[in-house]
Amino acid sequence: MNNLSQMRIQKPANDIFEAFVNPEEIGNFWFSSSSERWEEGKTITLRYEEYDAQGDIDITEIQENKKIVFELPGDHKVTIKFVQEEGSTIVEVKEEGFDENSDDLIPQLLDNKEGWVYMLTCLKGYMEYGVNLRASLVKCDTN
Repeated sequence: MNNLSQMRIQKPANDIFEAFVNPEEIGNFWFSSSSERWEEGKTITLRYEEYDAQGDIDITEIQENKKIVFELPGDHKVTIKFVQEEGSTIVEVKEEGFDENSDDLIPQLLDNKEGWVYMLTCLKGYMEYGVNLRASLVKCDTN
């Protein structure tokens, strides 16, 4: 079971790819910090200062300006593809590894989709307009 999110961004693939792998740029749209430059075979520590949270990802594949693949705890694999078109790039995020037999499958997929669409929206704002929208999403308590 997987979840797919896509967004068109009016920038070249190499600029968008660099925003992900460069620890000095990622804080403008996603995590507040990244421990080092993303490279195949590395374990990267990502931090959210606002939530006093951090986690590690294992980079399993990098194709410069085309694709980043990493693994998350819980046997989830994320593939980020950069499809260059004339004057823009489609950024595609696919997360795999959801348990189809889980009682919480639908809420997990919806929460996951919301997170990726939010990250892509922040990426678009940063890349196209130079604005930092990250850490603005507020989750509602459903109780």
